[in-house]
Amino acid sequence: MNEWMTEKELRAWVIGHLSDDWFIEQPEIQIDRDEILVVGRIPQPSLEDGDADDRAIADRSRIESWREETRSARIAIAQQAEAAFDTPISWGARCGDEAKTFTTVSVPAMTRLRMPERKVLDTLIAAGVARSRSDALAWCVKLVAERQEDWLAELRDAISRVHEVRSHGPVGSP
Repeated sequence: MNEWMTEKELRAWVIGHLSDDWFIEQPEIQIDRDEILVVGRIPQPSLEDGDADDRAIADRSRIESWREETRSARIAIAQQAEAAFDTPISWGARCGDEAKTFTTVSVPAMTRLRMPERKVLDTLIAAGVARSRSDALAWCVKLVAERQEDWLAELRDAISRVHEVRSHGPVGSP
């Protein structure tokens, strides 16, 4: 991500480039050093009769329709962002209880694990929870994110505060 723009400014840039009729509420914009993910809620289609399965099918169909209808505009925005920030934009939509992300970035993460950690991953593979150590590690990270959401949010807030304090720096510093 480009250092000259804060996350708040980047969010404003993205919002400014979106069509006002795409989403029924402010989209969720997640940012890390590898990707900008924009996920917005789109209106549900009218469905007079039908059960929960019919509703889910209609909502998924609406997401696919929105994806196709907005493709060229989304690509143009993503190309501008990548040129300006050297960070790709990925997209997603929510409709009712259904959600789908598309064109998301999958980034490899290299790590060194000792035998006890490898045994955890190998157990997940043997149990059929994961196909590979990479899948097992991704599963573990998702589990921590779900179970420790409040702690991670508190940690992110603390990091933001540290960055804010550092940006002011001591008076007379180079």
